[in-house]
Amino acid sequence: MGKGEELTTTKYLIHAQITANGIVEKPDVVGAVFGQTEGLLSNDLDLRELQRTGRIGRIQVNIRSNSGRAKGEIVIPSSLDRVETAILAASLETINRVGPCEAEIQTIKVEDVRAVKREQVVNRAKEIYKNMVESVGPTSIKMIEEVREAMRVHEISEYGEDRLPAGPAIHSSDAIIVVEGRSDVLNLLKYGIKNTVAVEGVSVPQSIGELSKKRTTTAFVDGDRGGELILKELLQIGEVDFITRAPKGKEVEDLEKDEVLIALRDKVPTAQFLATTNILNDNPKKESGKNRNNNRNNNKHDKKQKYNNNRRNEEPRIEEEPVIEDDEVSLMKDMLREFEGTGVGAILDEALNMTKEVEVENIYEEIKNIEGTANAVIFDGVISQRLVDAASEKGIEKLVAFKSVNIVKKPHNVKIITIN
Repeated sequence: MGKGEELTTTKYLIHAQITANGIVEKPDVVGAVFGQTEGLLSNDLDLRELQRTGRIGRIQVNIRSNSGRAKGEIVIPSSLDRVETAILAASLETINRVGPCEAEIQTIKVEDVRAVKREQVVNRAKEIYKNMVESVGPTSIKMIEEVREAMRVHEISEYGEDRLPAGPAIHSSDAIIVVEGRSDVLNLLKYGIKNTVAVEGVSVPQSIGELSKKRTTTAFVDGDRGGELILKELLQIGEVDFITRAPKGKEVEDLEKDEVLIALRDKVPTAQFLATTNILNDNPKKESGKNRNNNRNNNKHDKKQKYNNNRRNEEPRIEEEPVIEDDEVSLMKDMLREFEGTGVGAILDEALNMTKEVEVENIYEEIKNIEGTANAVIFDGVISQRLVDAASEKGIEKLVAFKSVNIVKKPHNVKIITIN
């Protein structure tokens, strides 16, 4: 665009290059553009009419002569739409003579003026924002943080009879995140995570256990000893689908946004987490759990005594038919070996006939949805506490897989058989 040119309605700039076999001047070029395109297009695209109505601007020509030849650039501002501008640009290439000389015009590009203006707006906005940030002093930053903190506290709600600190979405979200304390809930609220609830202490409330059975639950605990203790108890009273932890030695309330997002992104299924850790089999942790909760300690003692009594009562019966049991177990193990590496399993009836083949990744849902008589489930995978509980609920007597991990509550009506 030339200096002083008012192109307030210009949308596009047509850039064309002209080459002439002789000496030509600007009026010759402008006359050729108007004269040789006249009648070529419809009346709606006649250059003189378009310029008279202001739909194209003044044609700009920059021409240079050297060694008997002329070469230069033509720029035509256009406020037409994209299609009409493209037609007009193409029509320039039909010009083959300027004044007395043969000439050739080639359209180089059509520039979108609005795109250039948008880029200018973005760059200027960046400069303005940078100046705004630099002008905000420490006092202003402190005031902003105080207001944000007040808004987060206002957003925090409560859950259950225990009035546990929770995010505002805890009552409506299909998925929840269980954290340790109120500060953890506030920190996650700061980063827009609103489906959280805190257990508020090392003793997990029963309401959290019940809630975890109804929602997809992720446990997000501190990367220290306390986080392990809370996770252990949560696994015993609730149904946790995924587990993630803060970096070792850090607490959830102190994490930055990227650390929170990475931790939640890297959450793993509970069975996978238990298979790679020894959290439920750590004897010192068990002692700590007993000291934390005397009622749970008494319950465990009662269960242990009942278990020992059941073992004494069952011992004679086990010794009466060892051969039958060994034959059945051996047969099931042989069947299991046929599934090795396939990622599938089978549901069997009492006669050990396969009634349905299932995918291992859907094994939990398949067990939960079993209807009718099913005696055993064999699959190419790992038996977890969750599968044992589901099998007990559906009356399945045997679970057969290559191994089991961290079974802390073994129902009397479910027999676990592994390849080893």
